Amino acid sequence: MTSTSSDLPRVLEPEVMDSVDEAIAYDQMDHAAVNQLFAKDFLATGYAADTDAEAGDGLSEGDTEGLAGECIDLGTGTAQIPIEICRQSPTARVLAVDLSISMLDLARNNIEVAGLMHRIQLDHIDAKGIGYEDERFSAVISNSIVHHIPEPSAVFAEAARLVAPGGILFFRDLARPKTEEILEQLVATYAGEESADSQKMFRESLHAALTVDEVQAMITELGFASDSVKMTSDRHWTWSARK
Repeated sequence: MTSTSSDLPRVLEPEVMDSVDEAIAYDQMDHAAVNQLFAKDFLATGYAADTDAEAGDGLSEGDTEGLAGECIDLGTGTAQIPIEICRQSPTARVLAVDLSISMLDLARNNIEVAGLMHRIQLDHIDAKGIGYEDERFSAVISNSIVHHIPEPSAVFAEAARLVAPGGILFFRDLARPKTEEILEQLVATYAGEESADSQKMFRESLHAALTVDEVQAMITELGFASDSVKMTSDRHWTWSARK
């Protein structure tokens, strides 16, 4: 799939869904297939956590072998992605962070129900300014945080700072459609059977999303190849790169 520009202007939505009702509505949406694919595609990049290894151990720039260590999930929401990663990889360890207290409250419950409290940790953090040390993590991942951020380049820069040499950066998010007609087709296709509130949330997210061209411009400023960002579905782009 090739990169595309959009005739639709970007319309920002609230950066944080911090009300209880918003968090519950998000958690109840059917993300199962999308989450399973995200986890599968991320693990296929070579991340293979070892619970006894420290992040970055044995890594060198350009290393293409499996990586050991901790992964950080930026904008984890209700922790559905970390849970799915741990289901697919029996040794994965994830630090799941979010700016929304309401999301983290639901995340904690979801992790407990899944029996994964020993492998998934939570922290209340703004992904635009994370206090962890440089190059701490074997992988930095994010699913659908970028469209919430007014200046996403700050998140990309933080991700690049946090990942160890040879480590994995794996981001996936919605892509802003080229026209209003295409946007409405996507809403009908993927949220047509959801509630009116869920349809509204999806519509606003598509309006707030970036195009592939916009993401490519940001990551090339950080020294990454533009072709590491690609359209990977009719509504998603993916940035997959090694540091």
